[in-house]
Amino acid sequence: MVDHDAVDGQMRFLPADNRTPVILVAGLDRSALERIGDALEAETGTVQVRHELSGVDDGRVVRTLSWREPDGRHRTGISEIRLAHGCVSCTLREDLLPLLRRLHRRSSVRRIVLTLDPILEPDRIAWSIDNVIVDEQPGIPAAPTSDDVRIEATIAAVSEDEWLDHATGDLMLAEIRDVPHDDERTVAQVAVGQVDFADALVVAGCDPTVRNSWESARLMAVLKRLAPKAPMIFELPQRPLTPLLVEQLLAAIPRTSRRGRIDGPHDPLLADEPSLDPDCGVTWLEFHSDRPLHPGRLHDAIDTLLDGVVCARGRLWLATQPDEALWLESAGGGLRVAPGGRWLAAMDDAELDSVTPERRALGALRWDDTHGDRHSSLVVLVHRGDPDHVIGELHTALLTDVEFAAGQSLWLSFDDPFGRFHTDPCEDVEVEIPLAERNSGPDVTKEQP
Repeated sequence: MVDHDAVDGQMRFLPADNRTPVILVAGLDRSALERIGDALEAETGTVQVRHELSGVDDGRVVRTLSWREPDGRHRTGISEIRLAHGCVSCTLREDLLPLLRRLHRRSSVRRIVLTLDPILEPDRIAWSIDNVIVDEQPGIPAAPTSDDVRIEATIAAVSEDEWLDHATGDLMLAEIRDVPHDDERTVAQVAVGQVDFADALVVAGCDPTVRNSWESARLMAVLKRLAPKAPMIFELPQRPLTPLLVEQLLAAIPRTSRRGRIDGPHDPLLADEPSLDPDCGVTWLEFHSDRPLHPGRLHDAIDTLLDGVVCARGRLWLATQPDEALWLESAGGGLRVAPGGRWLAAMDDAELDSVTPERRALGALRWDDTHGDRHSSLVVLVHRGDPDHVIGELHTALLTDVEFAAGQSLWLSFDDPFGRFHTDPCEDVEVEIPLAERNSGPDVTKEQP
């Protein structure tokens, strides 16, 4: 493989990657997903895989494989899969991941397109490909699926007239889609997650005669800040999607794009350097502090992240939990807080040995002789909210000078609604499953009434 983008005009020769490329197609609009998947499938050697998950609660999933023969004939294979335990994770573990490993071994398959069910978030698929060991396949050694395939790109489908309402609302996913009975995700969580993880965007445009130009401009401002490097095309009623347009979109994805990379709680919060300038009232806000947060006042302050905000994410140093960073993320009217991993200053030597050099370097830049790398860093994407009010409320949650000077003996006495063993949670706080499978311990979830 030749890298033509090397510095100083010199070409570098890189080792060939013989894994089969995979393209993830995600979005809430099923018809848009199918149009993108079908356009990608037109390329010879591409196999498209779809899983219909509406019956997963009953242990039933419909899987469709489709491809084009070299002579242009379209072929389709449909299978109904019965799962011992009806859940999305079972579908991945028992069918999709083994299927990817088998498809890699077919000489006729040059590319795989996974057109995801609308309820799926692509980061979960990427994590599973990298981390879940697939075994018990005759002739195939036990290994993660990433030994055989690599994620070349994620394309997110965005509905021009619906996406921003979905991304900033408080609807439960079950209100608009068939989901497993225990699925408590919001529509906003899925909509924001799909775009945030994308390497490219296809915007399904509405009829120009009924389009609100201001709302369209605000949508563009949000998308460009959520996925700043992602090339984008509009699919209009008078200009439908074509295989050529989709392939051109893929070719425009920068080499440094995400391509399936999973971010951790201690990674940079504004990857790809999105614009910090306001546009149509849309702007990224940054909140940083080397002083801990009061748990009770923080619990009150985070209400400001549920109104007029597209999303927020970041690390929190809570006065009552000195050893562990908390990870906060919100989308629309829903917010959750979960354990985000121990601070470097709280780790023993064995734990420090497993820390990446990048995190060590970032920790050293902000190291304090007393508190180590502990800090709070939060970014907030505002679209209707008052930026000064949001930042002001977060500052009120910091310890006062008197509280800070009193030290940890006082801090540990504060009532903590985020605590793992809090025995009297308020009515709008409940315990959930771990955040995105990358952390351990319960979440605290707060939703807009």
